[in-house]
Amino acid sequence: MNIQENTLPKVVYVEITEDNCDQRLDNFLIARLKGVPKSHIYRIVRKGEVRVNKGRVDVKYRLLAGDIVRVPPVRIAERSEETYVPQGLQAALQEGVLYEDEGFIIINKPAGFAVHGGSGVSSGIIEGFRQLRPEARFLELVHRLDKDTSGCLLIAKKRSALRLLQELFRNSQIQKTYQALLSGQWNRKKLIVTAPLLKNVSVGGERIVVISPSGKPAETLFRRIQLFSNATLVEASPKTGRTHQIRVHAASLGHPIIGDDRYGVDEVNKTFKTKGYKRMFLHAKTLNFQHPVTGELISISAPLPAQLENLLKNEETI
Repeated sequence: MNIQENTLPKVVYVEITEDNCDQRLDNFLIARLKGVPKSHIYRIVRKGEVRVNKGRVDVKYRLLAGDIVRVPPVRIAERSEETYVPQGLQAALQEGVLYEDEGFIIINKPAGFAVHGGSGVSSGIIEGFRQLRPEARFLELVHRLDKDTSGCLLIAKKRSALRLLQELFRNSQIQKTYQALLSGQWNRKKLIVTAPLLKNVSVGGERIVVISPSGKPAETLFRRIQLFSNATLVEASPKTGRTHQIRVHAASLGHPIIGDDRYGVDEVNKTFKTKGYKRMFLHAKTLNFQHPVTGELISISAPLPAQLENLLKNEETI
């Protein structure tokens, strides 16, 4: 892949419109200065080279309609080829639309793909969707799912829809329900776990989430669906949306999610891999919320991927 370097010829002043209103400054610059490393973007903001209404601001500043952003000349690496999106991902996205209207889309995210590119990942769900719909002016993730998690994922088609949906998430007005297969037999019928979570703790060089009194509040309701010989199928409903919340809370029960390479039990995961099962059994099954514009009750379910469905059908292997 050839990379050509260009430099913006001069300072550019950009007036913020409704399309960019309420967007964080760093995200606005990342989208505008494609090819510029995030570290450089943060550096030019910190040094005051980027200004809003002639003043210094933090990268977390949320832009307002009418703001004037000063964008300095920067060196941009332009890729001569488009972002590569695997055929398998393209097919899954084309077939995975569960709901769509003027403001947003709900897709059944396939497991094994990050929601966005970065950190060594050339492309993700959102890049794939933008490539499938080049005519779309605006496509942004409303929330995130882990790379190895499948199921319901919201994508906004308008800046206004993004703001409204993210506000619903912040106010816990979107009910998310997951299905997970836990290691061992969990003898409770249901339990609310409220252990606070602290993220980005380094253990042996790996960034993980841990339960800690200094962490952020987190709450997950676990409800047992079915007992197997060596596993338990549960429904998990997170009231908060912390990183790896369900995975860490499940592990705190002594019954981590099967296939979870980070918080699970290696021997259990190896046993299931020998049976041909190679992914984490965590699936975002349903989304329930009131439509932010019409007030209509939206209830969308994503069918279990075939691999998970087949595992449950072959009870003797669990």
